[in-house]
Amino acid sequence: MAQKTALIVYAHQSPGSFNAAVRDVAMQELAAQGFRVLVSDLYAANFIANSTQDDVIGDLKNPELFQYGEETMHAWMEGRLSDDIVAEQRKVEEAELIIFQFPLYWFSVPAIMKGWMDRVLTQGFAFSLEKIYDNGVFKDKKAMLSFTTGATKTMFQPDGINGDINIALWPLQNGTLHFCGFQVLAPQIFWSPAHCPNAARTAMLDGWRARVKGLLAERPLTFAPCELFDLSFQGGFLLWPKVREERESRPYGITTGHHLGKPLPPDNQMKAQTGSDRPDGRK
Repeated sequence: MAQKTALIVYAHQSPGSFNAAVRDVAMQELAAQGFRVLVSDLYAANFIANSTQDDVIGDLKNPELFQYGEETMHAWMEGRLSDDIVAEQRKVEEAELIIFQFPLYWFSVPAIMKGWMDRVLTQGFAFSLEKIYDNGVFKDKKAMLSFTTGATKTMFQPDGINGDINIALWPLQNGTLHFCGFQVLAPQIFWSPAHCPNAARTAMLDGWRARVKGLLAERPLTFAPCELFDLSFQGGFLLWPKVREERESRPYGITTGHHLGKPLPPDNQMKAQTGSDRPDGRK
């Protein structure tokens, strides 16, 4: 069998951080399973976060009006993207599993990791109009978020001051990872490690080590499949009327994002759903 490859996209400034310890646990456990483990240490590499014209080698298609998405799509098709982008895209192509490791900044990823997503996941390479969501380019790959928070878990409950963590996760897990087709594994969240005693941090790492051992066997999160929508400009990419009718009697919306004015399905972005809880209705 060919050796499997995992990629850890890592964003923390300090090699002595808890995030670094989490990264190291993942590297050790994946290597023990026979994985070839690649790490993109974004701060150490001084990865450029800004999406600029410098990402395109050679002449622009439209020098009068620089449109980043269009120009990088053509550059990808013609082999004219900057070397740092190409190097990261090759890692993505090789990896069966990608783990994004970071501290939560302002309910999202650090700017340097957002820049990685903006620059590496170019149109053509990571998605096209025909290849999105469950029909996406990376539908045979798995990806997940692993991150630390400053806030406690209770602060991110539906009745906590920060609100439901599922809502904060939706743009990243659905709008970025699932949009590109990834099978999204449940996030690994380390709640407020900076404010925990050493024994609690050790227990967090032990729990992560145990999870990594069986990571690829996990069932991914479920999202609303494309078949529920009229995927045409005339139909507005909206739910089919029949689907809306079928959902009227259900107590919850389809997903965190497709709530249909109903209560959010509990922990839709935190754990795999089963049976009637699944957006696609499959068991």
